[in-house]
Amino acid sequence: MRLLVGSVSGKQSVFAVEQEKAVNLTEVVPEIGSDLSAMIADPALMARAAQAAQGDKTVAVSEITPALPVTTPPTIICLGLNYTDHIKEGGYDIPDYPALFMRGAQSIMAAGQPMVRPNCSERLDYEAELMLIIGKGGRHISEADALEHVFGYTVFNDGSVRDYQRKTHQWTPGKNFDDTGAIGPVVVTPDELPEGASGLKIESRVGEEILQSSNTANMIWSVAQTIATISEYTTLQPGDHIAMGTPPGVGHAKKPEPRWLRPGETVEVEIENIGICASPIVDEDEAGRAAAE
Repeated sequence: MRLLVGSVSGKQSVFAVEQEKAVNLTEVVPEIGSDLSAMIADPALMARAAQAAQGDKTVAVSEITPALPVTTPPTIICLGLNYTDHIKEGGYDIPDYPALFMRGAQSIMAAGQPMVRPNCSERLDYEAELMLIIGKGGRHISEADALEHVFGYTVFNDGSVRDYQRKTHQWTPGKNFDDTGAIGPVVVTPDELPEGASGLKIESRVGEEILQSSNTANMIWSVAQTIATISEYTTLQPGDHIAMGTPPGVGHAKKPEPRWLRPGETVEVEIENIGICASPIVDEDEAGRAAAE
């Protein structure tokens, strides 16, 4: 299924998407709730949702305002270096263990919501990424079994404030500015995609300007390898999000000069057969005024 969490007339629900139409699953099966948390926790709800998705009472996808697929993910874990050419453009050595960091809840927002360029920096960068959502939790998950733990796949833009990222060997500051990590809008279940979501075109752009263009087959660590590696040190929980790293073409590495995101632009990240995550860029003062209104 293709699942979308969002609001119509101010009420948030879970929708099953089929092209430009969607069925409100929450209306038909109230136990589904207002985000994907219940479906992730109770796989039996998936069968009921699949049946409800066959309903003929639909709403236009364009009328749905996207929300986060999981309102408060338990943990958000990100790979920093997972495409060889991106590693080279950043001036890093190719690692023999994934470069992992974490994001906090305040740093993420739904697709369609503004990505905020902070007052303290003009070096806001984009990163197109595949993101997976854990369905079945666990510890010491084998690579062979890892894909059974995936609930679904979505699109992520790992907006990064580069000068703050480079202030320290730990990347936390540059990766955790408020409202810089866009997620969604659609979550696609694994049966709709190639194994491990490999072989999908991944691209970022502003208007007609192509910023990044690659394929998820170029990832160094696959989804299965990543889940197995992370579960060596922590117990993965249902609803955890894992971002799979970005391909080459990021703004800080552009020549002859860096290409930073600017207020007034809209950056799009698209992954084949999953969807487009679009984010208008605003400065922090503008975001503050909008929040106050």
